[in-house]
Amino acid sequence: MKYVRRTLGFATLALFVGVNAVAAEPKAPVRKRAPAQRQVETPAPVPLTPAEIAASEEAEEAAQVVYQVLLAEIALQRGDLDLATKAYSSLALRTRDPKILERTVEVAGYARRFDLALETTRLWLDVEPSSKRAQQLLVSILVMTNQLDEVAPILVKLLEADKPALADNLLGLNRMFARTPDRLAVYRLIDKVCQPFFGLAEAHYAVATAAASAGLTERGLSEVRRALDLRPDWDAAVFLQAQLLSRDSPGQAIAFLEDYVERHPEAREVRLHLARALIGEKRYADAKRHFDRLLKDYPDSADVVYPVAILALQQGDVALAEAQLRRLLTLDVPNKSVAYYYLGQIAEDKKRPDEALSFYSQVGEGERYIPSQLRRAHILAGQGKLDQARALLRETKASSQDESLQLSIAEAGLLREAKQPQAAFDLLDGLLTADPEQPDLLYETALLAEKINRLDVLETRLRKLIELKPDSAQAYNALGYSYADRNMRLPEARQLIEKALELSPDDHFILDSMGWVLFRQGDLPAALDYLQRAYKQNEDPDVAAHLGEVLWAMGRKDEARQTLRGSMQKYPNNDALNEAVRKFGQ
Repeated sequence: MKYVRRTLGFATLALFVGVNAVAAEPKAPVRKRAPAQRQVETPAPVPLTPAEIAASEEAEEAAQVVYQVLLAEIALQRGDLDLATKAYSSLALRTRDPKILERTVEVAGYARRFDLALETTRLWLDVEPSSKRAQQLLVSILVMTNQLDEVAPILVKLLEADKPALADNLLGLNRMFARTPDRLAVYRLIDKVCQPFFGLAEAHYAVATAAASAGLTERGLSEVRRALDLRPDWDAAVFLQAQLLSRDSPGQAIAFLEDYVERHPEAREVRLHLARALIGEKRYADAKRHFDRLLKDYPDSADVVYPVAILALQQGDVALAEAQLRRLLTLDVPNKSVAYYYLGQIAEDKKRPDEALSFYSQVGEGERYIPSQLRRAHILAGQGKLDQARALLRETKASSQDESLQLSIAEAGLLREAKQPQAAFDLLDGLLTADPEQPDLLYETALLAEKINRLDVLETRLRKLIELKPDSAQAYNALGYSYADRNMRLPEARQLIEKALELSPDDHFILDSMGWVLFRQGDLPAALDYLQRAYKQNEDPDVAAHLGEVLWAMGRKDEARQTLRGSMQKYPNNDALNEAVRKFGQ
């Protein structure tokens, strides 16, 4: 390259000199004889000065740098990470320029060549020892490559160099190591880094956080208490201490929070945390007392209004829940879907279907979108608009295959409730043909097969489901109940239901099935015990029908009538209840 450029330089200079030499030659005198041939001597090349040579070499080097940078960047754009890293690393070694060294580290990191990134960063620090950026990148690379032993002195140096931001930087230490799997090693590193700064609450808090993450509860408590000694009104430290206390005793954590709130009555976030913790311990009355205080002080806070509404729902105070949910709609919150969903439920429970439809229709994308669409379809079907309900489900945008399946099963459910079990079966059976081992489709089509008197299909599919999912309590229960309900193969039915009960001992449907098979076998006292347990858990109308029949068979006819009529008031359209009332209720 140098030879070519120098040759070009000489050629240009020679041409320039030659042209000027010709122009400066004097004219020859006029002679009578023929003019002789003119001899033009080519002047000798003028040698370059040292300054000119240096300038030429510098220009050549700059051009080479530009070329190599362009080569690397174009390679990056084309996804050729190997060429990009090679081009930059060779350029970094040759130039030792800090900007090129920094870019080389960035590209090496992007290419996951952490060995090269580490080597280049060390070279950068040799060239520019005071570079904070180089030190920060070195720490990052060492952390990513799990070389924590070298990190502590560098971190201490960085922390000391930025005293105005020291507290914030101490609080950011744990975030730096969030992806490092060896939590004990992280704790030891942070403990070592923070020791020079133990006069600051943030240093103790950082160690407490690392200890908590490493499972060192006692050390975590010790350090967070020191942090609170230095900053007695620091909410973040209060939350951390409560978290650590709750590992051994939620009661201790709540007592600590209660004491803190009593001493700091304006600690809004801590009081809110305490109220939620009380709900977790089912101390609803105590939680409500704190929420009432919060609602009084912060009536326009969504963080207060929403939990108050949910707590009211849990306690059956529908009026308060509805008022707070409507209040939530007036506040500046990014997503109001949760309020619309619960207001839809309240309106539906209060038999205000059009209002419920309006609320459900305003639920946007998220975890409550599909449930709200299912509720809308159910309401429409209940209004006799089955085609509209089915169209709604088919037009609902599913974000996954599971959601799509859920919508199809819901559509089949609408057909079943509309006394169209064959259409429901055909709908799901078509899907099962495309996916013959889908567990939900096997289960749902088996139940629908029973409705259309296809016991062979029911048996085949439930046994296949048991084979695929031997821990499916619902499959054992469904097969056992189908036998018991037909008063056939009762020993096998009981064995199947016992297996289901072993897998899911508190399922009220399975308790009901056990009661029913015992009734079929003539063990009325045992049947009554299971059915009463099932009904206590869930006042399901089918359970009520079975319970009424057993009570009637035991001669307890008034109790039977009371049970059946009470359930009929809630579920007037249930087939099993209507049949039982016809038999025993009059």
